[in-house]
Amino acid sequence: MATKSSTPTVSRPGRALAVLALLLVGMYTAMALTGNWTPNLGLDLQGGTSITLIPRPAEGQDAASDEQIDRAIELLERRVNAEGVAEPDIQAQGSGSSQTIVISLPGATQQDLIDSIGKPYRMDFRPVLAAAPGVPATAPSPSASPTASPTASPTASPAGRATPQGLAAAPAPTPSATPEPSPSVPPSVPTTDPTLDALGISPELQQEFLEKDCTDPDQRGQDVETPDEPIVACSTDGATKYLLGPVAVRGSDLTSAQAGVRQDGTGVWVVNLEFNGEGTAAFRETTETLVSKTGAENAFAIVLDGEVITAPGVNNAIVDGRAEISGDFNQTTAKELASNLDLGALPISFEVGTAQTVSSTLGADYLEKALIAGAVGLLLVVLYSLLYYRGLGIVSIFSLAVAAAVTYALVVLLDVTLILAGVAGAIVAIGITADSFVVYFERIRDEVREGKTLRVAVETGWKRARRTILSADFVSILAAGVLFFVSVGNVRVFALILGLTTVVDILVVFLFTKPMIVLLARTKFFGGGHKWSGLDPAHLGMATPGPLLVGRRHPAVKPATKEA
Repeated sequence: MATKSSTPTVSRPGRALAVLALLLVGMYTAMALTGNWTPNLGLDLQGGTSITLIPRPAEGQDAASDEQIDRAIELLERRVNAEGVAEPDIQAQGSGSSQTIVISLPGATQQDLIDSIGKPYRMDFRPVLAAAPGVPATAPSPSASPTASPTASPTASPAGRATPQGLAAAPAPTPSATPEPSPSVPPSVPTTDPTLDALGISPELQQEFLEKDCTDPDQRGQDVETPDEPIVACSTDGATKYLLGPVAVRGSDLTSAQAGVRQDGTGVWVVNLEFNGEGTAAFRETTETLVSKTGAENAFAIVLDGEVITAPGVNNAIVDGRAEISGDFNQTTAKELASNLDLGALPISFEVGTAQTVSSTLGADYLEKALIAGAVGLLLVVLYSLLYYRGLGIVSIFSLAVAAAVTYALVVLLDVTLILAGVAGAIVAIGITADSFVVYFERIRDEVREGKTLRVAVETGWKRARRTILSADFVSILAAGVLFFVSVGNVRVFALILGLTTVVDILVVFLFTKPMIVLLARTKFFGGGHKWSGLDPAHLGMATPGPLLVGRRHPAVKPATKEA
């Protein structure tokens, strides 16, 4: 019976190695262009700051509810991440009235960040009664009306209209023209105004509005504990001062504030607002009143801790609880406003209890021990590879080096923050990578024992080994994915690094380990079965000694027979 000859599959290892080389060059070039050569380190590895926030519930509440605390943690994480802090750790501690929120920030923390995090974030929507430039008025001017709109004040905006700093209902399909801003007001107002008198604004408050100096940063922010009374407030930049009516809509009634590009093809950045049922009703009632007014009285100020962060005008009633703030926004300013609105919607405020520096001494000690353990493990893998696989062990060593180079570049480029748990995941990856080339090497050796030449054994062994490697790595990736999505904190970082290194293992085995074996199989040292190649018949336990000739079939192992 005729038998088929074993013909090696045509393989082009040069292509795979070229792809890997281009990948490495691309990643490290990107690192050079960004100037970032080192990964972010977590709190346990570089130290940082621990901030304790004490929740202050809304009026009438004895303590913040669990739902409010969970919402606070969610928004605080968003706030801290927006400041560019990598991997902050935010947790609730205690219960009831003694409950606190502890924020751990890695690295040197600026005082302004601590002040920003601890800011109470009390937000309300108030109608504007009067507006003027932020400087104090030097003398009364009967001709100047306190209700005139300043240059910096937002302009009115009907639904769907692209206006500078306008508050609008949900965008209409077709945008239309927009009115021009009102002329600026002279830097003086009368001490009293009949209109304001009719609204019940006391002469003292009108005088405070007259003398307010918003160019002085100390006069801008204030603790506003009078929701049922009018107040005087400044814009965040100090350019404008406002006389505001009582709270019309509470900030806690705002359920969502998101920055995005208007979906009408104009590419305009806007901030979209959504209110709950109570807020929708209050917002409708207020906008129905404001739409009939003119000048500054047409504006709706959003006040965050005594500062007006924006005061858009209203040209139509917003009845469905969905509004849009448009204006001279770019991506950064729109997201900043949305972040302030979203965080200000919390029904609780915070007080900074303590802010203390956290040393990395303990973490550095554990890191040193972890690195020593990893180095010992890597050394044992290298020694085992060289002693057992001899020449083939060199391939495993270089495979580990390539995997380390790729993993390091990915950690830096993906902006992954390394903590002790992540280092542990990287150490586990040594075993995963070693397991992959062990599976492949053993398949090759089995094929050689069956009588195949090395070049044939490399290809047939690869077909069988890659199924095993992919199955094992898929299980690791699946486990890492489940662990990442169901866990929190340090465990998620471990899962992320484990999953990332497992993907890198697949990449290295396909683009480096296998192509290198193909190239080495064509050499006399390996293909000829040198005793230090790890593929000589004696080392493989074959009954028939002699060299493994390149491209020639050698006798397979035959069972011993008894002499007659």
